[in-house]
Amino acid sequence: MDMEDEESSSDVGSDRCGLLDVHLSGDEVTEDDDPDQETCKDEGRALPSDLEWLEELYEDDDGVGDLALAADIDEKRSCAETARMFKLRRNLDQLDCFHRQKEHDVQEAREKLKLCHQNRENLLQQREKLEGEIEQQRASDNSVGLFRLRAQHKQLCQSLQNEEELEGHISTELRHQELELSELEVELGRVSLLRQEVREEEQLFQVLKAQKAATRLQQERKVSQNLQHKTRHLREQIMLKKEETECQRKIEESQASRRMAAKYLKQTIKRMHQQAAEKEQQNRELVEKRTHAVKTLKSNIAANQENLRAQQRRAKANAQKKEQQQRQLRESLQAQGINSIKHMYQQKQLEETKRKQEEFEESQKSKRLEIVAKILQEDKLMKSRKSNQAQPLKLPTTPKFPSLRRERERLLYYLDPIPSSGTEEATAIHLEKVNDISSSSSASSDAENLEELEEIVQEEVDHQSLADSLAEPEFSGLWDQDYKKRFAEKTEPVLKEGKKDEPCVAGGKLNTTSKSLCGKELKGCPFISKPEVILFKDFDVGKVYKKKIVLTNISYSVNHCKLLRVSAQLKDFIAVNFEPRGSLSTGMSCEMQAIFQPMINEDLEGEIQFASAVGPFSVPVRCTIKKCSPEVDSQFDFGSHVVGQTISRTITLTNKGALASFFSLDTSTCLSPETSHVQVPSQETCSENTTSNTQRSSASTDAGEVQPKQQSPELPGASQQEPTDPEAAPEACLSSDVDTQVDKTPSDSSDIRLGHVREGEIGPFESVKLEVVFNPTIPGETKWEFHIKFSDINTEPISVQVRGVAVSIPVYVVQPSIDLKICMFDRLYQDSIVVQSRANTALRLTFDVCQEMRKHMEILPKTGFIQAQSSFNAQLKFMPRRSLSKHAEKFFDSDTGVLEVPIKVQVAGQVQSAHFTVQAIVTSTDLQFSQTEVDFGCCSIYQSVRSSVRLTNWSLLPQDFGFLGVPEFIEVQPNDGFGTLLPQETLEIELIFSAKTTKEYQFQLSCKSGINRDFLLSCRAVGVQPPLELSHSLVEFGATAVGDQSTAVFHLIHRQTNRNQSKQIVSPVDKDDTTLVVPRSFCFTLPEASDISITPSAGRLLPGEKCLVQVMFRPRLSDHEIKEEALRRLHRAKLLREKELERNRQAKQETKKEKQLEPSKGKRTSVNPKNTKVSEEPNTEKPVESSDPAEIQPGSVDYEQAKTSLLCSCGQRYREYTVPCFVSDGDPPGTDTQAQAAWSPMNTLYLKLRCPAVQPPLVVISNSGHNIIDFHQVVVGERVIKRFTVQNISKESLDLKSSVLDIHGPFFLLNALRCIRPGEKHTLVLAFSPTLDRKYCDVLEVQCQKMVLEMTLRGVGVVPSVTLSHTGALLDFGYVLEKEPTSQRVQLQNSSTVAVGFRVLLASQSPSRHQDGVDSVALLLDSYRGSRVQPTVGAQNYSGLSVFSVAPLEGSIAPGQSQDITITFQPDHPSVSYSDKLTIELKNKSKVCVMDLKGAASSHNMYLYGGDLLTVPIESLLPSLITGQPQLTEAMERPSIPVLVTLRASFSAGVLTPAVRELQVGCIRSTPTSKKSGEFYWDNVASLQQQGFVVEPIKGSMEAGHKRTVTITWTPHSGYKPFEVVQMCVPLTVKGDEKNIYRVTLMALVSTTAG
Repeated sequence: MDMEDEESSSDVGSDRCGLLDVHLSGDEVTEDDDPDQETCKDEGRALPSDLEWLEELYEDDDGVGDLALAADIDEKRSCAETARMFKLRRNLDQLDCFHRQKEHDVQEAREKLKLCHQNRENLLQQREKLEGEIEQQRASDNSVGLFRLRAQHKQLCQSLQNEEELEGHISTELRHQELELSELEVELGRVSLLRQEVREEEQLFQVLKAQKAATRLQQERKVSQNLQHKTRHLREQIMLKKEETECQRKIEESQASRRMAAKYLKQTIKRMHQQAAEKEQQNRELVEKRTHAVKTLKSNIAANQENLRAQQRRAKANAQKKEQQQRQLRESLQAQGINSIKHMYQQKQLEETKRKQEEFEESQKSKRLEIVAKILQEDKLMKSRKSNQAQPLKLPTTPKFPSLRRERERLLYYLDPIPSSGTEEATAIHLEKVNDISSSSSASSDAENLEELEEIVQEEVDHQSLADSLAEPEFSGLWDQDYKKRFAEKTEPVLKEGKKDEPCVAGGKLNTTSKSLCGKELKGCPFISKPEVILFKDFDVGKVYKKKIVLTNISYSVNHCKLLRVSAQLKDFIAVNFEPRGSLSTGMSCEMQAIFQPMINEDLEGEIQFASAVGPFSVPVRCTIKKCSPEVDSQFDFGSHVVGQTISRTITLTNKGALASFFSLDTSTCLSPETSHVQVPSQETCSENTTSNTQRSSASTDAGEVQPKQQSPELPGASQQEPTDPEAAPEACLSSDVDTQVDKTPSDSSDIRLGHVREGEIGPFESVKLEVVFNPTIPGETKWEFHIKFSDINTEPISVQVRGVAVSIPVYVVQPSIDLKICMFDRLYQDSIVVQSRANTALRLTFDVCQEMRKHMEILPKTGFIQAQSSFNAQLKFMPRRSLSKHAEKFFDSDTGVLEVPIKVQVAGQVQSAHFTVQAIVTSTDLQFSQTEVDFGCCSIYQSVRSSVRLTNWSLLPQDFGFLGVPEFIEVQPNDGFGTLLPQETLEIELIFSAKTTKEYQFQLSCKSGINRDFLLSCRAVGVQPPLELSHSLVEFGATAVGDQSTAVFHLIHRQTNRNQSKQIVSPVDKDDTTLVVPRSFCFTLPEASDISITPSAGRLLPGEKCLVQVMFRPRLSDHEIKEEALRRLHRAKLLREKELERNRQAKQETKKEKQLEPSKGKRTSVNPKNTKVSEEPNTEKPVESSDPAEIQPGSVDYEQAKTSLLCSCGQRYREYTVPCFVSDGDPPGTDTQAQAAWSPMNTLYLKLRCPAVQPPLVVISNSGHNIIDFHQVVVGERVIKRFTVQNISKESLDLKSSVLDIHGPFFLLNALRCIRPGEKHTLVLAFSPTLDRKYCDVLEVQCQKMVLEMTLRGVGVVPSVTLSHTGALLDFGYVLEKEPTSQRVQLQNSSTVAVGFRVLLASQSPSRHQDGVDSVALLLDSYRGSRVQPTVGAQNYSGLSVFSVAPLEGSIAPGQSQDITITFQPDHPSVSYSDKLTIELKNKSKVCVMDLKGAASSHNMYLYGGDLLTVPIESLLPSLITGQPQLTEAMERPSIPVLVTLRASFSAGVLTPAVRELQVGCIRSTPTSKKSGEFYWDNVASLQQQGFVVEPIKGSMEAGHKRTVTITWTPHSGYKPFEVVQMCVPLTVKGDEKNIYRVTLMALVSTTAG
């Protein structure tokens, strides 16, 4: 495009900006493109605005700088001449561009003319060819073809006429273009001299600029080298200091570790000796125990043998006695005349039935008791949980299992509707033991409690059944001996209840009931055990313990005992060796052995249960672990002492338990659960502990591993403690470091403190001395409390209270703490010190200031005398210096600025000196910048550069500040550089630099504080002029609806022709090689996630060119905003549901209250509504919605609803963007095509955009709100329709219009647009019908008054690729039997990527059937017999049904799939003329294949095929007039079938070629005759040979489904006459299912024209 066209386009772009309310800021550039109007004679006139920088360039040059080379030139160049040079170069470049454009136009016109010539010649050739075809069709009298060719000829002539008109128009345009090109070349010749002059001036100007750039670059490199050298030197110093500090630290650590290792080594050796002694003592004790066990075993064996013999004798006597009783009963029955066998059998049956009934009743009762026990236990558990809620951790009051509670109440009612008081008492007694067990494991779950309850009740039932089966004892014993009161009281309630219900069975406890024997009543247990309680004390996990127990019969009769079981909690750890000795008389005893092997480290309690003749009893078992039991005096009194004295006392800590433990003294006032125990030292810090004795290490390990659930029930708080984190445990080793840390605890600041021993280990049954020191410093009574903590978590800390009274000193300071508040360095502060005396004499005072503070603090006078009962005043002077942190490091914290100086007042004759403290907070007055230097970099003279710096007030006092003497080219904000900084406040200072000229700026900004201190900030910058210029640096868009777009245009102008713009260095060698044309590349970088797009975003400009840049603003809703709105909607919906549920709940409660006013009808009616309500309420709860935005996926219902809500409710929003435009220094080197051009930051331009967005009046509510309608892949020729709906969400009516789609494209808008009122919707119907195999895309704009809604239409046209498995054009079914169908399959394969629809057409079923131009009447003429043309549709069935049928007729094939098509041939009469045409076409009318179908039918399985055609190929559908034929008998002969075979021998060049013809004889395979073969043979073959005919083979046979070829050869004999026809008739007989005779007529002649 030429320059005029560019200017016109820019005018159009500016007009468009005006329509969109785009306001462009910048200086308008007016240029005169006509070089003839340039007048450069006036040197003094003002330069254009775009060349003002040249004038500044010459003003900055003082004759010594970069332009010093101009002194060598004969004439000094002026600014006006340079401006004239640039303007001439611009006009010349425009003229050259216009010339190139004209040359291009001429060349294009010539190519069009040449193409037109070729088209016209092609059309002429086609017309000639078409005229020849018309003559041929006219000669053949084909009216249809002639009509079609004439229409084509007419269309071709019209095209030829159009082409000639176009050729004339192009020729005229070419002549006009060549004339303009000639005129332009003449104009170029005129300005050739002027072009040479401009080239020389440009070379001179380029040399001057290169020299200046080289000088500037050299200066910058020198400054950069100095800065790098300083930085490197500073870094080396810092690294050296760090290395020295690190080396010193490592030396100190190595010395400390060596001392620590020596200390630990001594302790380790001591423990090893102690362990060896303890191990030897244990070995001796073990030998003694084994010896005692062997002796006890021998005595037990002897006693057991005697008991066993007595039991055997007693069993034998009982058997004999029972047998004798049965014999006597049998004899008595026989004497009475009763059948003894039958009677005894009936008695046994009755007893068995009674026993089963009793067992059933007992089982029902036990099950009922078990269920009731479970339910009552659960109630008690729930009550216990409610009572535990008063503990620190409160649990919810609602029951965990409401449905279980309702079922339990209903079950109680069914089991015992009117429960008796006795049953309730018995049930309560049954549950006493269960409650005790459950209370010790409160941390276990409800399911575990229920399981334990079932086990206990089941055990009780088993004990009852076993008690019934025991016999009475044989011997009377010590029935009156009392058992322990504790067991008697425990069993008494159970015995009473057991008498009422079951006299022989206990009511639920395993202790016996009271029973009357021989007139005496037995109370208590029938056996007494020695020991009474089996106690395994202080056991170790993994060891085996054995105990011998002696059971003595204390009942009033002979009794015996039987071992039942061990308690469930002990059965995994205790084994009992007990062999009953049979019956025991009163006072006799038996022995048993209990073996205990613990596997867990916790206390165990239970019992060993026995059964006796009187009832069950049990022996309690108790197993206790090793425990630590410390004791110490809880109170300690020092008495009265004078202030300043030191008194020491000791207290004794004694461990009366068998478990060793670590202890530590905690001086905190209160103990938290987390700190109430001491951590055991870990193996990593104290490795020597692993060599301690086995007992002590196992005890400490078990104590550290005890879980909260294993603690005693008396400590509910301890059961909820979390296990201590071993990683957070402090080191418990006895080291000097730990002692140092303990000394620094807050408790040491009091008058009472602990001694050196603050932690350690106390062994089993050992004592430790603890020292307490009382050093009073303040008069009065002192009370102090400390705690002794232990590593054993089962041992509670011990609290010790210490008391002491201190008497005051006579001389003291009235104000013990002098606070000077906040002080500043290098300023004097004063205060007075008052000393008071209670003494009765005068005393001498001396004020002692520490050596470190003497340069900063002074007290006057230093020495004085204070009179009796009076006061003394001294003056304190404080002037902090900067060196305070070095001199008084011990008293001054440099980080916080806090100073605390203790000062001593020495009094003559007084034991303790008087002390007071001087406190102050010393702060500085520094204001500090975040950086020492601000580098603005390269700054364009067209724009401003902003930089931020932080100003921090490090003082603890507010300070005023202000920037004074600010240069005019820089601006300080906020508040023009003035303000107040609060203590420790940091303020962001904005520095805005605006370069006025192209030079280097170096300056300092001075910030003055309120106390007249100056703080300097160095700044530097380089003012540059970029080679490119923006016509407008500010673009302000109008209000744009969300989803719409606004466009603005501006120009990017290249006014620079210098290749090395003020930065690059040009060496003297390269001066001649530098070209004058320097193109520049540019690139706009857009901010992330912005609604802005710039076109073109990158490009290349030649000097003097300008580029039209288009900026598009398209406001959109971000994905984050939509997800946040979706979450808000879900939250509001959740609140609404909760409110609705609350209203429903209140309504139900009101209804319930109304019903309660009516008289109740029973317990069930009053309970059921409540239960129903409890069960229904949880069902109304809904799952809580997720609050994670990542779970809301785009396209979901919530996402689209939130998007629509935002579009309907979004308000106005305003954003500003600053877009940088990077400009290159030039093209990359010509030798390297892959290299990138150099980019300089000083060339960067900045474009400011102001973008307001408003609510859209029109939105898309279908297609998930997307503006893209994708038709996806559509077959070429087909048509797909889609719809989308828009809605008016504004308050005004909208008149909808649409843009025009491409009329030659595949997209169509099928319905019209209309005006829609607020809230109305309108649906647009779009269609896509591709014509080519390619991708389509178009944009439909739905326009209204306030916005344009763009809808992107996309689709892909796909040409279907469908192939047929049958490749030929003919499908021959061959011969078949009449009325027998045969089928063949062909397969359609779809290899395209879309589903393709197809349909199958048969020519015989077409309503407008035609036969390819063959007249059906001509087929009946004799002239047709010699023609080989066959009709498309041949013979048809007489029944009217189609001969050929196809299935399926239509369908669809999926991508990559195939479809089988079955073609069936079913003739109903014999014929050889069956034919049809099969056409498979797709839905887009394209044909996949056109295939001829052919077949023949025979009434017999043998057939003959071949010979000449004797009949026409078309048959009449009318049946034969002969209704029937008489049946042929065997004597009658069948009529023969005529066959004509013509043989033509050729004679050429004296050579005679014999004639050869072939006939086919076949046998049809059919279902009934599939295995039957056939045969044939020729008759009268000898006569054929006489005429020269040879037939091979003469006869033959074939299987079903096969055929054979018969060859007939004719060779003229010697007497043959020319043009004589030889004719012979020979019968051919074929035999199959029937015998048929073919009368074959052979006609032979010689032809001289045969090929």
